[in-house]
Amino acid sequence: MRKRWIAIGSLAMIALLAGCSPVTNAVTTPEMANSGSWWTRNVVYWFSLMLDTFAEWFNGSYGIAILLLTIIVRTLILPLMIKQYNNTKAMQKLQPEMIKIREKYKDDPRKQQEEMMKLYQTHQVNPLAGCLPLLIQMPIFIALYNSIYMNAAIRDHTFLGLQLGVAPSEGAWYYYIIPIIAAITTFIQSKMMMAQQPAVGPMKAMLLIFPVLIFVMAINFAVALPLYWIYSNIYTIIQNYFMYVRRSPNAGRKPDPSKKSGKDQPRGGKGKKGAHAK
Repeated sequence: MRKRWIAIGSLAMIALLAGCSPVTNAVTTPEMANSGSWWTRNVVYWFSLMLDTFAEWFNGSYGIAILLLTIIVRTLILPLMIKQYNNTKAMQKLQPEMIKIREKYKDDPRKQQEEMMKLYQTHQVNPLAGCLPLLIQMPIFIALYNSIYMNAAIRDHTFLGLQLGVAPSEGAWYYYIIPIIAAITTFIQSKMMMAQQPAVGPMKAMLLIFPVLIFVMAINFAVALPLYWIYSNIYTIIQNYFMYVRRSPNAGRKPDPSKKSGKDQPRGGKGKKGAHAK
């Protein structure tokens, strides 16, 4: 259930960002400070100001500025991700006991819920804790997203031969490299998630649809946005590697040779059988 809400939340965030982008006009950072929108004036403005400041540090390179701000934002919310990871592992350990409770009280939903709550309280686990980091992250990501899309200076900047304000569908053929990389990194991220938390049915389909959505959106959005997605995806891939792959109990474990069939079984069994036959 928790994984379903996380996936739905991610889709909702993508839909929200996709819906807001086409009608947003590019403005300068000082103009954001005087905007009539509370969100733009008090939140997006500060993200845009950081982008301008970082670009000045790197000779006006907004491509590097977006990378630096993405790293800072993702690192600041890293404790939330670690908390979500720990809660997920705790819930996985309780799965055998949860299955027993469901089987024992399958005809009494109320009693089943009561026993579940007792189980959570005993082990100090909150089943909704996994959704909290997502809810906190969404406003931060939306603000960062808006600051990149609305900043007029970013739209006029060229990074690695790509004008950040031009959509791949409107640019030269090599502009499509960005949507392809965005889709590939999204697929790798989804694959890592499914490896650690296997999904089936609709959930698996939703995770596989993400890369396709990102690719289609990246084709039609200004290059600056899929560039941000690529940075964010790479950060998430590295983060998931150290949080899930490196901590996995099977990581680096060599197969047990004693479990090989036939070769390592004791030879005495055949001799005993022959003795009885005599």
